[in-house]
Amino acid sequence: MQSFKSTSILRHFLQKSRLVSQSRSFCGVSSNVLIDEPENTVLVEGKASSRTAILNRPHVLNAINYSIASRLMKLYKSWEDDPDIGFVVLKGNDRAFSAGGDIVSLYNLLKQGNFQDCKEFCWTMYSLVYVVGTYLKPHVALLNGVTMGGGAGISIPGTFRVATEKTVFATPETLIGYHPDAGASFYLSRLPGYLGEYLALTGDKISGAEMISCGLATHYSHSAKIHLIEEQLGTLITDDPSVIERSLGNWGEIVHPDPASILHRRARQPSKMHGVLQH
Repeated sequence: MQSFKSTSILRHFLQKSRLVSQSRSFCGVSSNVLIDEPENTVLVEGKASSRTAILNRPHVLNAINYSIASRLMKLYKSWEDDPDIGFVVLKGNDRAFSAGGDIVSLYNLLKQGNFQDCKEFCWTMYSLVYVVGTYLKPHVALLNGVTMGGGAGISIPGTFRVATEKTVFATPETLIGYHPDAGASFYLSRLPGYLGEYLALTGDKISGAEMISCGLATHYSHSAKIHLIEEQLGTLITDDPSVIERSLGNWGEIVHPDPASILHRRARQPSKMHGVLQH
């Protein structure tokens, strides 16, 4: 379980530094960055004691562009400061959670010679990963679909990650000549055996069952139960992670990786994930 008190102390110390101060205020960058209807790229649902942010670019598997990253930064900061909001839920619209950063937009900006906007997007994106990883309130990510690259970056560092039979996880950056980013070097290096190195180098995909088995996910439920999970979370009036964990556990299922899973072919070593991803 996360130690939110410890995180609060650390954040109080770090926020005195120039670096963190800049990352926390970055949502006000240049308006010249490629933006498509920012109010619609992230939808919001208000519940009793929570807020749900919905990534809303289903035509590109909810790929994260500057619009999404900057809006989430603003929303998360606002919700973190609101005493009436106990926790935050993040999910994707349609069949994906998020396929990661919008590299098509970045490529087009580079073709135009617009390097500054590329840098601003990356700064905002990486700052958002930091915000999720140090958030002072419980964070629930519903990974019901494609969860790759930057999509993993804004979910894995959070408190709870719910996988389903539709979840497909990968860090495929090496396939485009890049390296796993958005916090991947932290959580991949803490997977059991050499699984993290394998996923980082190959960009191979793993399932929701494999995610729960290696510790990338905290809970597993069938996709048909996701709406029930959301309904129950929506009734909670709490900021207590243990209460949220019990709620998620009500819909949890025990699953095992397929016999052909890469998890069965790695050297057997104890998982390094247990307790490490928690603050």
